[in-house]
Amino acid sequence: MVQLDSKQSATVIPEHPHVIKDKQPRIKNINSFALMFGIMIIMAILTYILPAGQYERIEIDGRTVVDPTSFTFIESTSVGFFDIFTSIHQGLVLGAPIILFVLLFGGALGIMQKTGTIDAFIQALAIKFRHRQFIVIPILVLVFASLGALIGSAEDTLVYIAIVIPLMMVLRFDAITGFAIVMLGTLATGFMAGITNPFNVGVAQTISELPMYSGMGLRISLFTVMYIFTVFYIIRHAKKVQKNPELGVYGKFTPNDTVKLDVSAKMSIRHLLALLVLLGSFVLLIFGVIRLGWYISEICAIFILASIVMSLICRTTIDEMTKGFINGSKDMIEGALIIGFAQAILVIATNGNLIDTILYYVSGVLGNIPASINAVGMLFLQMVMNFIVPSGSGQAALTMPILAPLADLIGVTRQTTVLAFQLGDGISNLFMPTSGVLLAGLSIAGISYTKWFKWILPYLGFSTLIAIVFIIIAQVIQYGPF
Repeated sequence: MVQLDSKQSATVIPEHPHVIKDKQPRIKNINSFALMFGIMIIMAILTYILPAGQYERIEIDGRTVVDPTSFTFIESTSVGFFDIFTSIHQGLVLGAPIILFVLLFGGALGIMQKTGTIDAFIQALAIKFRHRQFIVIPILVLVFASLGALIGSAEDTLVYIAIVIPLMMVLRFDAITGFAIVMLGTLATGFMAGITNPFNVGVAQTISELPMYSGMGLRISLFTVMYIFTVFYIIRHAKKVQKNPELGVYGKFTPNDTVKLDVSAKMSIRHLLALLVLLGSFVLLIFGVIRLGWYISEICAIFILASIVMSLICRTTIDEMTKGFINGSKDMIEGALIIGFAQAILVIATNGNLIDTILYYVSGVLGNIPASINAVGMLFLQMVMNFIVPSGSGQAALTMPILAPLADLIGVTRQTTVLAFQLGDGISNLFMPTSGVLLAGLSIAGISYTKWFKWILPYLGFSTLIAIVFIIIAQVIQYGPF
C-alpha cells in the first residue's frame, strides 16, 4: 500500500488504475416494466376469480378512512383484455401529481450538479481529511447519509465511488470500505431514515394522506442510531484491513496501486456560497412544511429556485442549466413511469372491486394478531415487494394504497405503515439483485455480488433488528398524527 509523502507534489487520482479482472457471472436485472405489466395481467385475471367487494368510506378530520363494519360483496365487475391497456394511461393520469413532482425534483438536482457544488464539496472533504484516517469515515458517511435522508440521492451518488475508493486506498484501507461509505450511507442510513426523502417518505405519506414530512422526530432518532451503527461497522472493517491488508476486498484496485490526491485543489468561494444556498433551502423546506403547510408544489418550487440561485452564483450558463434540468429529469423518467404503471395496477384492482376484497380477507387473518406484529409483518412484506419493484417511489405507489387503509382496519397507524415501508425499502436496497443502483456501484468498484453479500450479511441482520425495534416503538407510542 502506498502512502502519501508530505514532500510529494500534488498529483491527480488516475481515472483507470490497474484492474484485477474478476471472473464472475453477470446478474441479469429483471425488467421492472415487464414485471409491472405481468402483475397487471394477473390482477385482471383475478377479477374473474375473486369476488368483488366494497367497504364504505367515511371522512374523519379531513381524511378518508375505511368503515371496518361496512364490507359487502357486490356484483362482479371483471376487467377485459382491452381495459388492461387503457389502465396504463389512466394510471399515469392518476399518478400525475407525484410523477411531475419526481421529474421536477430530478430536474432541479440536474441543475445543481451542473454547478459542480456537490462534487467540489465531496472532493474538498477527501483532501482535507486525507491524513486523519479514522475521522474521514464518519464525516463522509454523514455526508452521504444526509444526501439520502434529505433529498433521496441514489443514482447520482455513484459518481463518488471512484473518488472515495482511491481515498480509502491512500489511507491503507480497501475498496469495500470506500464502497460501503457511499452505499451504506446513502441507501441504508439515508433511505431507512428518510427524514425528508421525497422519493420514498414523501410519496408514501402523500398516498397515505398524511401531512408531508410529519413524524420527523422519530425518523431523526432512527437516522442517529443507523448512522452510529453504520460508522461502527465500517470502521471495524477498516481497522482489520489496515492491520492485515490480506483481509481486504480490493475489486478493480490492488494494494500496490499508487493513488494520490491533488492537494492543491480547493473549494471555490462560489461553490461555498452555492452550498450555503442548498443548506438554506433545506432549512426553509422544513420550516415551510411544518409551519406553513407546504406541500408538493411548494417543495418543487424551493428546489427549483435554489438550483437557479446556485447556478447564478456559479455562473452556470442558461444553456448548461437547461441541459442539466433535462438530463436530471431524464434520469428520473424510469422511476416516474414506474409510479404510473403501479397506479395502473391499482386502476385494474379498483375497477374490478378487488382492493376492498383483499383488505377484507387480509384484515380477517391479521385481526387477531397483535398490532405490533402486524406492523413488523409489513416490514418484511415491503422487502419482498422491493424485489419486484426496486423503485422506492414506485413501490410506495403500488403498496401504500392497500396498506394505508389496511392499517386502519388492524390497529396500526398510517405513519407506522409508512415507517415499515421506508425501513423495508432501505434494508432491501443493500442486497436485492434487482437493485440497479447496487449493481451499478458494484460494477464501478469491481466488487463481486457474492463478496458484497457475504460482507453485508451481518449488517443486514442488525439493521433488521433495529428496524423491528423502531416499528414496535412506533406502535407503542401510536406514531402519528394518525
